[in-house]
Parts: sequence; structure tokens; C-alpha cells
Amino acid sequence: MASVRSQPHFIFGVRTRVTNNLCFVDEQTVAYPSGNCCVCHNTAAKRQRFIYGSDNSQGIRALAISPNRVYLAVSERAEKATITVFDLQHERGRRRKPLTAGDMLVSEFLCMAFSPDSKYLIGQSGGPEWTLVLWFWEKNKVLATVKSSSFNDPITQISFNPHNNMQLCVSGSGVFKVFRYHEGALKQSSIAKVESINILCHAWMSEKVFAGTDTGRLLVFESGDVRRELRMSSHSDRQVEMKWIKEIDVNGGLAASGITAILSYSRGFVCSTGPGTVCLFERTEDNIYRKTREIRIPSDPRSNDLNPAELQEIHTICMSPAEETLAVSTDRGQLYSASLSSTDISRLLERHQCFVSLSQPFHSSSITGLSTCILKPLVATCSLDRSVRIWNYETKELELYREFQEEAYSVALHPTGLFVLVGFSDKLRLMNLVLDDIRTLKEFTLRSCRECSFSHGGHMFAAVNGNIIYVYTFTTFENTLNLKAHNGKVRSVGWSLDDSRLVSCGMDGAVYEWNTHTGKRESESVVKSCSYTDVAFSSDYKTILTVGSDIVREIQSCQVLREVPADEGSLTALAVSHSGCVIFTGTSSGTIRAIKYPLPIQREWVTQQPHGGPVNKMAITYDDQFLLTVSEDGCLLISTIVDKDGGGLKSNRQVVHTEEVLVTKADLEEKAQHMLELKMHLEELQMENEYQLRLKDMSHTEKFRELMEKFTLEVESLKAANKIMETKIEQQESEHQKDSVEAAVKHSKQLQDLGKKRTISVST
Repeated sequence: MASVRSQPHFIFGVRTRVTNNLCFVDEQTVAYPSGNCCVCHNTAAKRQRFIYGSDNSQGIRALAISPNRVYLAVSERAEKATITVFDLQHERGRRRKPLTAGDMLVSEFLCMAFSPDSKYLIGQSGGPEWTLVLWFWEKNKVLATVKSSSFNDPITQISFNPHNNMQLCVSGSGVFKVFRYHEGALKQSSIAKVESINILCHAWMSEKVFAGTDTGRLLVFESGDVRRELRMSSHSDRQVEMKWIKEIDVNGGLAASGITAILSYSRGFVCSTGPGTVCLFERTEDNIYRKTREIRIPSDPRSNDLNPAELQEIHTICMSPAEETLAVSTDRGQLYSASLSSTDISRLLERHQCFVSLSQPFHSSSITGLSTCILKPLVATCSLDRSVRIWNYETKELELYREFQEEAYSVALHPTGLFVLVGFSDKLRLMNLVLDDIRTLKEFTLRSCRECSFSHGGHMFAAVNGNIIYVYTFTTFENTLNLKAHNGKVRSVGWSLDDSRLVSCGMDGAVYEWNTHTGKRESESVVKSCSYTDVAFSSDYKTILTVGSDIVREIQSCQVLREVPADEGSLTALAVSHSGCVIFTGTSSGTIRAIKYPLPIQREWVTQQPHGGPVNKMAITYDDQFLLTVSEDGCLLISTIVDKDGGGLKSNRQVVHTEEVLVTKADLEEKAQHMLELKMHLEELQMENEYQLRLKDMSHTEKFRELMEKFTLEVESLKAANKIMETKIEQQESEHQKDSVEAAVKHSKQLQDLGKKRTISVST
């Protein structure tokens, strides 16, 4: 076995066409399918944990997470489809025994759901059988099966009643059925007349089921039959009322277009109400739901006019366990999130909120080109989604991206990391990587350039058009050489270390080595039965390694030295380590092989299948630490290269990454002018502020003076009133004393008179 292998470290991209392809594991971790595996991505720490699929898997079809957030069910296509339940509390996602449909031959399960207590699992197979299977999954036991639909009525969603383990719902195009598990069988308890309605999604609200249709209607099912509909109130555009309906009208509804996703939560429900739009509704009273928030995908100034970001279709909606974060996935493989935290007052005040990227903006179609540089930890990719993206494999961030009007087929990053060469369907463009944009520097009239590459010194670059290789100088953009010899399309080119030689391979089975000074062929090897896809020099640049069809060949001086046949599938890509101890190959099935070098006589390699489609390009970073791979599945995978002990490869190359970036003179002048305007505006504001402060001081001083005068007058008035009051009191006291003296004298006189009278009477 090879002692060196690659180990997935971080992946950019989401697999679309996977049912329920986004779910929360905890408040900071989401799970989604990427490549041929499922990723648990921690948004705060920017760490990923990989849950790998089965060896014979043909791709992930659906995900389901248990209500207790402990188990993740993964459905995979195969000759005999399987559902694997993983224990997320285990560090590596402990795998349980796969679930199957028993003796029935089922190729895929389209959707799944856990029971409220997480003990049971249901899975819906595809047509023409449309078999619904109920498992007691912990014991790997099929409890019951039932045919849920006919051949012409596809199923879109299945679910358990959140309050009843034995009741479940199935919906789809012209289908709405409620089943109950009883006495070892799934028995249909009701049939709704919805033959003319295409139900895209549904959610349980207590004992009711809310179902969204392709015409934007939100129907309410009770006891398995459609009874009412949620419509906007005539009194308010923020209230939704339940209306009783006698006949279903297929025109009009709650949303302008199809309701593609719906989710219930503790206060109400969340649903898509149009392209790029999600609304939250909270229940206020009987049959009334109030729209509390509308969240939109914002427009992207870097996207082209053909596919505006704000018109993406919402595919999946999920909410964190504490209901503080809402996340969605779209039909273009993008992930967005929005905060619902009650502590975020600024967002509560904004009824119209915008989503932000949950991770990074990903490619939405097949990635066709890949390239790295020397002086920066950057990797460039291009895609059929018409975008060119610059990633940082150390910080795991998207540094730059831009969308164009044409499809991009090839990309080459200059060794300095300051320029990028991109082959579009109409032209070959050399572009500057400026601070916040990708700008065209020079255009070359090469249509549909499927391969381009800079020399190691960066002073030359090669571009392929059909079966001709054009060599240009980077300083003058002069076309110095046109290399013609291939009879078929050239698939790959590679430079020697001193840039004196160029090697090429093509679909005609030819491998040519060219002298870049004279333009002459120095060696050649032609095997017409083989269609080569990739070529590279060995680490010592003495031999040539190439892959094609189902074989790896090592060529020297027109002779094939060694051949290593592949087990299965055709080989599509090749990368050679700079240390010379290992080479990596990619296959049409998404497999990556680490093959020991020098090439072994016996088959000694380590195989893994991280991609869900053919591997289009591979590259190894200058320091031999990372293997970069891209695929038709739209994913960029960063893998660490480790030895048999799990440590990184030892490299003799000293890597110094620069932090300088390109800034155009116009940008600098514009920023300087903007700063000057801001400075002048600041000075004006300061002067205005000082003037207003002076006015306020003067106004306050005047008011203070007026108040002082007023209060002084009032004090004087109060003092005068007080004196008058004191005088009156003194007078009253004086009069009172006088009256008291007079009364006392009178009383004394009366006593004296009385005493005299008594004396006279006694004498008598």
C-alpha cells in the first residue's frame, strides 16, 4: 500500500437535487451533502467533519436528521438503495448497519423522516414502485411497506405527525395521503381529492397539515382532507386568515409563485413566498397568522444579468434548535442564513431583512479549471456557471469572484498570484487580481480555450485551441510559438522546471515534448488506442507521467517505462508531488487514488471517493501540504497530504507568502478623492457642529439670564410679601397681647369687686 495518501480537510460546494439538503446539528453546526459525502460544518470555527458514503454509492439522494439532533440518515443511490444512520455524537459519525427495503429491488429513496421519538424511520422509494417503507431502525427491522402512489404521481415529501409516532403523511403531485401504522401494517386513513394540485411541500401544525402548491396556494388539511386555505387578509397585508373553501381554485394564492419549502416552529411557520424570499408567520389568535418578518436573498453586484442572485429558488428551510438562526439552501447550491435572535433589536425593527452567506458563495455548476500559485496561498477555479473564483486555502475563504457573460473552460494563476488567465467560450482573457475585483488586462482571439498554463517563471504562458498550442510572452503578449502536431484535441500541457520544455497530451493518444526556444519536438509517444486526459513531468523532470482511458504511463525518451492499469473507470486527472514520493489520479467516478512513486509493479494505492462526479482537475500546492481537486459536482476539495503516521509531508521548499495586492492608479485616485471628500465633509460637519453649539450656548445663556431675572423678581416679590406678612403677624400679635392684657385687667378688677362684696356680706 502507498505510504502517502490524501485526507479530506475542507470542501467548498453543496450538492443540489438532494432532498432536505440542509439541517442544523446544533446552534453553530449545519450538515449538508457535498461531493460524495456529508459535511458537518461549524460556521463559527470554520471546521468541517466528513461523513463518508458507501463504497458502491452512486450519490446521495436525501438527508434526514432526528428530532433530538443525534442521528443523521443518509440515503444513497445504488443497484440496491440503502439508508445509513450515523451517530453524530460520535467524533467520526459512527455508522449503523444500512437499512434496505428487504427483498424489494429499490434503486433510490427520494425522501425520509424520523419519528418524533427518533426510534422509527420512513423512506419513500422512487417510481414506478413508489413504495413507502417503515423501519424500527435501531433493530434494522422493516415494520411495514405500502404503495403510496401511482406511476404518474411522484411523491415530493413524507413526514410523521410530531405528536403521534404511528401517523404519517405523504404528499406530491396529485397526492395527499395520511397513513396509520396499526397491527403490523400501514393503513390509509383518508384520501384527499387533489388530483389537479401539485403539492411541493407540507408541514404539520398541531393536528393540521399546511401544504404549499406550485401555484403559490397554502392549503390546510384536517383529518386527511383539504378544508381551508391560508390567504392574505383584506384588512391588512401582514395578516393571513384561514378561509373555508368549498372548491379548490388553482389560480392565485398566498405566494406569487410556487411555495417550494415550508417549516413549522414554536410560534408559527416559515415558508417561501417567491424567488429568493422567505416569510415568517406567527399565530396571534384563532385562524389568524401575522407576517412578522420577510427575509430576502440580496442582489449581488458581482453576478451577471443572466442569473440574478435574488431570483434563486428556495429548496430547503431549517431552523437552529434554539430558533435563533434560520438557514436556507437554493437551487443553485448556495447556503444562506439570517439571525432570528430576540436580542438583535436592529433586525427586529426591520421587517425586511436580508440573508447572508452561511459559508461562502459556491460554484453552481461543473468546475472546469483549477490552478495554484507560488507566492500566495491562493487557488483559482472557473466553472460553467460563468464565474471565476479565487479561494484562500489557508483561511478557507473566498477572496474574489466575478461572474461573466460567457462560460469559462480553463484557468491559470500567475506564480505571483496577481494575475489570472481564463479561457472563455469567445476569447482568452488575461486579468488583474486587484484588491476587490477581477479586471481584464488583455484579450486574445482564442475561442473555447480548454487548457492554459503559465510557465514556472511566469514570463510565458501556453494556451490551447483545438489541436494547436499557442505560446505567448507575458511581458509583450507576443505569440512566439504555434506548436502543431496533434491530430486530436489537446487535453493538457505542462512546463519543465526551467521552462525550456513543454509537454502535451491529446485525445489522439499522442504525448509530445517540445523545446520552447525552437518550437521543435524533442520526443514523442503515440498510443492510438488510448485517449489521454492529463500529463505532467515527474518531480525530477526526467520522465513524463500521463493518464488516459484506464491506465497510468511513465514515458522517457519516446519509450514507455512503466504502466499501471486502473481497477475500474477511466482516469481523468493527474497530480505529481514535488517531493517525488506519490502521484495522485482522479477518475470518472469521483475517486482519488494515491499511487506510490516510483510506479510499483503491483497495484499499490490508496483509494477514496470524495467527489460525486468525474474529477476534472487536480493540483498540489507548492509546499506539498495540500491536494486540490475539482469535479463536475461543482465542489472544490482541499485535502491534506499525510504520510503513513498521519503527519504532513516534509518539504525542502521554503514558502514565503506575500501579502501585497494590486491596486490600480484610478482606484487609488478615486479612494484618495473619496477620502478628501469625506475629510472635507467631516470638517464641514465639525464647523456646523461648532456653530450649532455656539448658537445653543448663546440661546442657553439668554434663557438662563431671562430665567435668573424672572426668578430674582419672584424672589424679591416673595421677600416683600414675606415682610408684609411678618408685619401683619406682628400687628396681630401686638393686638392679641393688648387684648390679653385688657382681659386680664378686667378679670382682676372683677375678682376684686367680688371679694369686696363677700367682705361686706360677712360683716353684715
